[in-house]
Amino acid sequence: MTNQLGLLPQSLVGCALFLLAGCGSAAGEPQAGPSSTGGTDAGGGSGGSGATSVASSTGGRQVGGAAGSGGQSSEATGGQGTGGGQTGGTASGGQVSGGGSGTTGGRASGGRGGTTGGEGAGETGGGQAGADSGGTDATGGTTSGTGGRSGRGGRTGTGGATGTGGATGTGGATGTGGASAAAGSTGTAGPLKKWFGNIDTRGSIRSDFASMWDQFSPENAGKWGSVQGGGQSSFNWNSLDRMYDYCTQNNIIFKEHCFIWGAQQPSWVNNSNGETAVKAWMKAFCDRYPNTRVIDVVNEPLHPQPAYKEGIGGAGSSGWDWIVNALKWAKEACPNAILVVNDYNTIEYSSENGRIISLVNAVKNAGAPIDAVGCQSHDIAKVSQSTMTSYGQKIIDQTGLPLHVTEMDIGIADDNQQAQRMKEFVTWAWGNEDITGVTYWGYIVGATWRSNTGLMTDSGSKRPALTWLLDFLGR
Repeated sequence: MTNQLGLLPQSLVGCALFLLAGCGSAAGEPQAGPSSTGGTDAGGGSGGSGATSVASSTGGRQVGGAAGSGGQSSEATGGQGTGGGQTGGTASGGQVSGGGSGTTGGRASGGRGGTTGGEGAGETGGGQAGADSGGTDATGGTTSGTGGRSGRGGRTGTGGATGTGGATGTGGATGTGGASAAAGSTGTAGPLKKWFGNIDTRGSIRSDFASMWDQFSPENAGKWGSVQGGGQSSFNWNSLDRMYDYCTQNNIIFKEHCFIWGAQQPSWVNNSNGETAVKAWMKAFCDRYPNTRVIDVVNEPLHPQPAYKEGIGGAGSSGWDWIVNALKWAKEACPNAILVVNDYNTIEYSSENGRIISLVNAVKNAGAPIDAVGCQSHDIAKVSQSTMTSYGQKIIDQTGLPLHVTEMDIGIADDNQQAQRMKEFVTWAWGNEDITGVTYWGYIVGATWRSNTGLMTDSGSKRPALTWLLDFLGR
């Protein structure tokens, strides 16, 4: 939400969107400008103390299937880590496949990247079956190489399909050393645990993030204008690479924010090339970050809509065909991700509440694969608890979908009042099984989009609201 691309002051942008919304309170995210060069993520000065910068990956990501028959594996480039992968989605890149290290049919064929389609052992998407198979003795090959730990397996590569496991019999004459590692590509992700997450601070993830939050949303780095604002053939993945790697290494749910947003998009996209451009953007992202579990596919559709809307379906028969198509294309690109339509003021004010319900039901009836309704919740400090809970439950009941609190913040200067509002909101949201995740929009004082929403100083001094929250969550 923060205008980290620096084209407009924070306060002016919030007001602009607010006026466009035609509502009586806060607007959604500030614009970063239609011709953003992307990837700068300069959110207001240098990073605060405790900020961490995970080394950026360059070039292609790793894929499985790099090793030849019986040979020592070398990690190949090109595409995001695929192959069978370990459960939980915590590793990345492809490690060994095919012949593995010259043993029987290849060890853990399909590579180290990808997921088993869930957050832990036992979740779907291929599961644990066939782990470390592909030949169990070094002579004569008594097995046929069933592939590694399957799951998403082989999104951009088949995890060692060309590794024969040793044509001279080191892996068995019939051992394919991971030829079946692509089996998990059609698996479905298991259910996520309920999360309470946050965003980056001034474009970086602080080293203390994992001790407090178990889900991450990029504030600006994942927006299309940030990644591809420099031109159709130019992708700036630097910030996202670091963020994705941090989440992978720390078992943190990675969410993409966002694919399509009318307030910020590359200036070169228009009605003529819109469909091709959107599909290519989604595919490039999902190929690079296959462990993305949640995606804001369309952000703030009730407010400024994309200039290329007609090029991706326009209103059509549903009234929202451009959103129907966007959700379908996102499903093709990231089949295991939870797909969300996200907007603001929807649990705070009556007009926006009714409009989001109407939109969601229209796209559902048109066959769009929408999995949840995202409610930003920026104005919860301005409305009563009963108003907020009533509108939130109305969305759940009338759409039949779970609700995500996607960008919550509490802009109250008084510590005790902020803590009280936090208690009221979180107790309700955490106790409602149909609210499947909560994301607070920035936690460092002085580095958040809106004033007085910070929960902790740069030096680590916590406001009472954060002290209560962490105790409530057991963190």
